[in-house]
Amino acid sequence: MRIILLGPPGAGKGTQAQSISNKYSIPQISTGDIFRKNITDGTELGILAKSYMDKGLLVPDNVTIDLVKNRLKEKDTEKGFLLDGFPRTIHQAEVLEALLSEHQVALDVALQIEVPREFIVMRMTGRRVCPSCGASYHLEFNPPMLESICDDCGSKLIQRKDDKRETVEERLEIYDFQTLPLIEYYTKKGKLKTVDGTKAINEVFEEIIKILGEANDHHKESAGN
Repeated sequence: MRIILLGPPGAGKGTQAQSISNKYSIPQISTGDIFRKNITDGTELGILAKSYMDKGLLVPDNVTIDLVKNRLKEKDTEKGFLLDGFPRTIHQAEVLEALLSEHQVALDVALQIEVPREFIVMRMTGRRVCPSCGASYHLEFNPPMLESICDDCGSKLIQRKDDKRETVEERLEIYDFQTLPLIEYYTKKGKLKTVDGTKAINEVFEEIIKILGEANDHHKESAGN
């Protein structure tokens, strides 16, 4: 299975990506992981990427693309992969399509986890964490017994900067600008499938498995013709 995972910040992509990776025995590949590994390993591309990140700049498209290309050449991707965070733009999607075509394989599905904007804002801004023991809570879905106090160690809970409303809104705006055009792109390609990310985690996963099963059946039929 060759899968792209799409969805805004806070849609629950990370949780579902891990479950998909485990079920289908394919690597979960995120640009963040690729950056970190190449920086740790001191590769030429990693050093180049770090030079931009240290300045607070976005890693240029060509560097990101080269890093992903190198990752997709590794042996563990031969039977498939799950891409999370790439492609982010139409250009990246076109490069990926050309790369797969070179190896005479194709994308099976672009899987979108759809969650309404206000639901994401509520989900992310409600998060609280304990700075002492690392326990996590949610004001609505998993509140502490005592307001703002960690159940485990009694420390005062905090809200991370990434979970503040203005930060969440900014990230969603960037997503809309960069990534929403991909929805139209993969719809036209007949590759887009959408699941309702507001459901319980296990229900979302069940829906995903059904979609991927149908995509896999279609792939086998195409290969047989």
